Amino acid sequence: QLQLAESGGGLVQPGGSLRLSCTADGDAWDYYAIGWFRQAPGKEREGLACINNHDGSTHYADSEKDRFTISKDTAKRTVFLQMNSLKPEDTAIYYCAEGFRLCVASDPLRSTSVGFWGPGTQVTVSS
Repeated sequence: QLQLAESGGGLVQPGGSLRLSCTADGDAWDYYAIGWFRQAPGKEREGLACINNHDGSTHYADSEKDRFTISKDTAKRTVFLQMNSLKPEDTAIYYCAEGFRLCVASDPLRSTSVGFWGPGTQVTVSS
């Protein structure tokens, strides 16, 4: 079993920044790949970015690759999502997820590739 825990969400003004963290805990084996998703009210869950643990390679959804950056701290088993120039439409629950094929180059960020989900953290962008 693997437990994921997100943190760093909250209320931010438009144009502001937030850094979300996802910490992986559980059995001895390391995670394969971590991805960030979000779900806004009334909308489907969408994948944003992912990172492979073994080589640090990343993939981004086209919609947010200019504003969001994913990174990791291997020693702390933590993956970050830096979000800049936030807009009201970024308001959503943000989830991190782990999966063996979650960040493959051919087909990244598929919800069907997720093995474990975190409980989510709320991000609200409002003045």
